[in-house]
Amino acid sequence: MKQTEKRFPEGFLWGGATAANQLEGGFGEGNKGLNIADVLPGGKERLQVLKQPGFNWEIDKEKYHYPNHLGIDFYHRYKEDIALFAEMGFKAYRMSIAWSRIFPNGDELEPNEEGLAFYDRVFDELAKYDIEPVVTLSHYEMPLNLVKNYGGWRNRNVVTFFERYVEAVFNRYKDKVKYWLTFNEINSGLMMPVMGLGFAIQKEEDRYQPTFQAFHHQFVASALAVKAAHRIIPGSQVGCMLIYAPVYAYDSNPENVMYAHEEGRFFNNFCGDVQIRGKYPAFVNRYFKEHHIEIEMEDGDLELIKEGTVDFISLSYYMSRTERKEKTAEEVRQGNMVGGVKNPFLKASDWGWEIDPIGLRITLNELYDRYEVPLFIVENGLGAYDKIEEDGSIHDDYRIEYLREHIKAVGEAIEDGVEVMGYTSWGCIDLVSASTGEMSKRYGFIYVDLDDEGNGTLERKRKKSFYWYKNVITTNGEVL
Repeated sequence: MKQTEKRFPEGFLWGGATAANQLEGGFGEGNKGLNIADVLPGGKERLQVLKQPGFNWEIDKEKYHYPNHLGIDFYHRYKEDIALFAEMGFKAYRMSIAWSRIFPNGDELEPNEEGLAFYDRVFDELAKYDIEPVVTLSHYEMPLNLVKNYGGWRNRNVVTFFERYVEAVFNRYKDKVKYWLTFNEINSGLMMPVMGLGFAIQKEEDRYQPTFQAFHHQFVASALAVKAAHRIIPGSQVGCMLIYAPVYAYDSNPENVMYAHEEGRFFNNFCGDVQIRGKYPAFVNRYFKEHHIEIEMEDGDLELIKEGTVDFISLSYYMSRTERKEKTAEEVRQGNMVGGVKNPFLKASDWGWEIDPIGLRITLNELYDRYEVPLFIVENGLGAYDKIEEDGSIHDDYRIEYLREHIKAVGEAIEDGVEVMGYTSWGCIDLVSASTGEMSKRYGFIYVDLDDEGNGTLERKRKKSFYWYKNVITTNGEVL
């Protein structure tokens, strides 16, 4: 253990994070409808499906395995899992509600009672251990009916359906949930509209117009959700949720510096500016002009967006990004939605994601300097292969090292004057990878006996990192 001089504030929300579609399972149970994740196959096929034009949104069990249908069976094992979170001392648990459990088709007039009752049980179990739920309203699990029959977020009607959904859950859980997030990694739609915006790019259509029209509808829906939460749940706080990856220029060539600046500003700040500042940033005007984008707006949309700004920023941070204006396809690195070129100063994970703890300190400072609202790190972690020793133990020192250095960076940012609310490590229990559908890409403090083909006992095991993180929380980050 290493002593740190950095002090985390009293009441800092230490915990872990998951998403319903990646751990719940319960496929078809409780009158749950199909959602986007239910039709995404596991393994290398997933990325191919996500990137190919004209995805057909159908399940083909003869051809593919669908790991999200089982997840890790949290639907039936939530009490066991929450007890393990409590054993680590979690102050907060960031989770999501599956929209298609509440409105199976998305366009019903009344919510599904079985779905509502399930989350009542989850929230009550968390309350038993004084764990604060931090709930994402939409985390890559849009009802499939809204995708297939409405065109996803391109369709203005989906704003109405989303408003109906959020009002139903706000009214139901107003005494159980204080912290809410609107759209998970909203800016991911720039790279992967299938999961975030609910549509696949078709061969015959231009990607720019539908993408930004869909974003506008999400901005309106987010503002409506913020206003509804403040009205229905006094004292509630609503955050946006961004992927953030600071962008470094490959060298001091001004061409590369300018390119890195433009790439970083657009990916990292476009959605944040609208949801936090309450207006479209000036820098998009040139982009819209050059790409012939004309957003259809209804009267009052811009006023609503201005009135419905979020209370705080939540973010995922896994890596930084290094950019050069001229690069070949072979030079592009893997990453969380974004790649860039290889940074010679950084190591990478088993999946090629570059590891940059200082980048998290840079991220927190950049966001706080720009927006001056509280920040909440709701995803950060290392996807890695874990080995079970003969005695059943799992020595994931590589994960401890990764998390230690990133948490130290959070402490440095707090010393810099950044207001940070909390830190919830991603995949606190092993779950299905969003990008590849693999179980072998493990993030958790808790091992789940399940392989990429869905074989295993689902037994839970504590890793070495489990005990390490428990001590971090107990000492409020003083001992890392």
